[in-house]
Amino acid sequence: MPTDLATTSASVIICCYTHERWDDLQTAIASVLAQSPEPEEVVVVVDHNPGLLERLREAFPEVTLTPNVGAPGLSGARNTGLKLVGSDVVAFLDDDARAEAGWLAAHVAAYDDARVIGVGGRLDPLWETGRPGWFPHDFDWVVGCTHTGVPARAAPIRNPIGANMSFRTEVLREVGGFSEDLGRVGTRPLGCEETEASIRAVQRNPGSLVWYAPGAVVEHRVTAQRSTWEYFQRRCWAEGLSKASVRRLSQEPLGTERAYVTRILPRAVVSAIRRAVGGDRQGLPRAAAIVAGFTLTSLGYLAGLFHLRLGRNRKESSPT
Repeated sequence: MPTDLATTSASVIICCYTHERWDDLQTAIASVLAQSPEPEEVVVVVDHNPGLLERLREAFPEVTLTPNVGAPGLSGARNTGLKLVGSDVVAFLDDDARAEAGWLAAHVAAYDDARVIGVGGRLDPLWETGRPGWFPHDFDWVVGCTHTGVPARAAPIRNPIGANMSFRTEVLREVGGFSEDLGRVGTRPLGCEETEASIRAVQRNPGSLVWYAPGAVVEHRVTAQRSTWEYFQRRCWAEGLSKASVRRLSQEPLGTERAYVTRILPRAVVSAIRRAVGGDRQGLPRAAAIVAGFTLTSLGYLAGLFHLRLGRNRKESSPT
């Protein structure tokens, strides 16, 4: 494995699917092209949208463009890009995120430690209409951003957030990339493919680490639609469903989630109530959002386990 910044090459994959994010996509690509050191290759994967592919060919002749040849959705698109890159490290950036200066260098530097097989960076929300007062920082994962409980300093983590992550290319290939049974398809707010892939990679490589690099910073755009109470509810429910699938696929106990639920959220509720007593009019709505978010995610998880078990029972009882 490469062990120093000078010899570790890195490519970047950006996946996209809609013309509606055109301005964000241009910003994302430009932010990657401006990195120093430059990526060995920038691969933009278009998820079953020929018109968008042609538009990108005209606008960005300097990047590698390819249609998604896998299953529709983010996991299939990422796996398509993974097959193309030839670098030591492959980094992923969302099409509505902007990498800050030093982003790629911070990812690559973490691989100086040969034990590190994956890296996650910090994601700061860029609110289109401002953060709603009721929206708790503890649930910034709802909008794909770094939330309360993620280490403030460089440290081992179980998995990165998919909008800002990297892996050793061969390690990710050896475990089969991202599960196409998981991940977002269009606007369906499912996810956790990076969680399952990270668990699988560490299981395959005992003693290895997934590392948090706080210096690898991106701004992740949060549209007005994602700032609503309706989206918050949908995303929490979908996260529960996704975590049930991760539990089934990985057979790993969800220890990170247990710590989040038993330590982070109770403190957050108490803090919000204290702020309300101190005169913060959004304190009680934030406390209510935390409780509702936890409840919806838990119910989604239980519903996911039930449907998975029901499906397995039907498969086992069906005649062969």
